Amino acid sequence: IKALAFDVFGTVVDWRTSITTALTTALILKLTSPSLPPSVRTTLTTLTTLSIPALAQQWRSSYGRFTRTYLPGTTPWKDIDTHHRDSLTELLASHGLEGVFSHSEIETLSKQWHFLTPWEDSAPGIKRLNARYVTATLSNGNLSLLRDLNETGDLGFRELISAEEFKAYKPNAKVYLGACEKLGLEPGEVAMVAAHLGDLEAARGYGMRTVYVERRGEEEWKVEEER
Repeated sequence: IKALAFDVFGTVVDWRTSITTALTTALILKLTSPSLPPSVRTTLTTLTTLSIPALAQQWRSSYGRFTRTYLPGTTPWKDIDTHHRDSLTELLASHGLEGVFSHSEIETLSKQWHFLTPWEDSAPGIKRLNARYVTATLSNGNLSLLRDLNETGDLGFRELISAEEFKAYKPNAKVYLGACEKLGLEPGEVAMVAAHLGDLEAARGYGMRTVYVERRGEEEWKVEEER
């Protein structure tokens, strides 16, 4: 193995805590608005006291559905920043909160995915691995998002590789094989590092090596797979 290609959301950064905190802050701040209709205030109050972690998970799950169903060459291209903005608008509307946030507020809130907190072992671990391997992102996140995560989290990745460059999303072969080609290596010389078995199974199917990293709450086990 000459290079390590890292999944980012969940594997390197703790999206769940970061996004739950961002949603909580934004929704509680909105509750202070005197012009908020009583019915919306009631809905918002219930959401902020009971369901923000679930709201964060729904937002994340919409990302998974989007990337899995994207068909290169058929589905019009949409980057992850645009998806996060559009899916947040749809998600708020489904909870009776349509129009609570302005367009610019939605834009700002959706960009919180650029500033997720790394797991505490991520930055020091990646920097140590740099002494022996080429470390790279291999994420569905767009390049500007990955650049911000790398810089603000001081992660130390030597290469930033995004699905955006191949106009496809994992688990499409173009992403895994395109990353290997960009690194100038054969698939067997690159290990995919992820906290999601589906990501690793796809990478292995294209000849890459794999490394599993267990992260709290990240694996979507089926009932029959639980131990």
